Amino acid sequence: MKAIEELLDIMRQLRDPEQGCPWDLQQDFRSIAPFTVEEAYEVADAIEREALDDLKDELGDLLFQVVFHAQMAAEQGAFEFEDVARAIRDKMVRRHPHVFGERKEHDAETQTRSWEAIKAEERRRKAEGDEPSALDGVSVALPGLTRALKLQKRAARVGFDWDDIDGVYDKIREELEEVRVEVEGDAPHERIEDEIGDLFFACSNLARFVKVDPEAALRRANAKFERRFRAVEERIRARGEDISTMSLDALEAEWQAVKRLRE
Repeated sequence: MKAIEELLDIMRQLRDPEQGCPWDLQQDFRSIAPFTVEEAYEVADAIEREALDDLKDELGDLLFQVVFHAQMAAEQGAFEFEDVARAIRDKMVRRHPHVFGERKEHDAETQTRSWEAIKAEERRRKAEGDEPSALDGVSVALPGLTRALKLQKRAARVGFDWDDIDGVYDKIREELEEVRVEVEGDAPHERIEDEIGDLFFACSNLARFVKVDPEAALRRANAKFERRFRAVEERIRARGEDISTMSLDALEAEWQAVKRLRE
């Protein structure tokens, strides 16, 4: 715990009104929030690359974000880092009665149902008299695909779901056709955007049905595209050619060649 105390002390010095860092002193919760999100993505990227040394560093950067927010809250008399740690400690104990209590659940499925029931009760208590919704607590700040997945899972828990995956396939085909109709009909940009959003939402539902994280799947697709495209560029550059002057058919041939070589 010594390293934690030292980190907290560093943060206090950075925010010291007299001798602190001017940049750190200018920050508030809103200005730091984008950095917090960025560091979380850096953690996910290190995990995706299976780079454990990088993961250690990125987790440290993410921890520093927690320390930064806690310091700003302490300055306002709201809470301190210890309160943050205590809150998550209590939450984990509360949500794991099969580990820290007398209830024993021996399989992951039963434990997941218990976890969700406990979370639902927590959300009900937070409502403080307001009518609770199954969708309460799904942050609007989440990436679109991640939030879609969470909303769909919440709705499914109360029975609002397809009977089987065929319904999801049909919905994707329906939404894709609606996109085609709007695009070919030269519809206003806003309507096309709405239909493409519906298509993404339906694709997220498909991912949920097959137990795939859509955000992780898209990150992998992005990485795969980047890897292949860079390989295409290297092949073309090695021949002394300019990629921007090549025909689409020639580029497609290069793309297929890279796929065959790397898969």
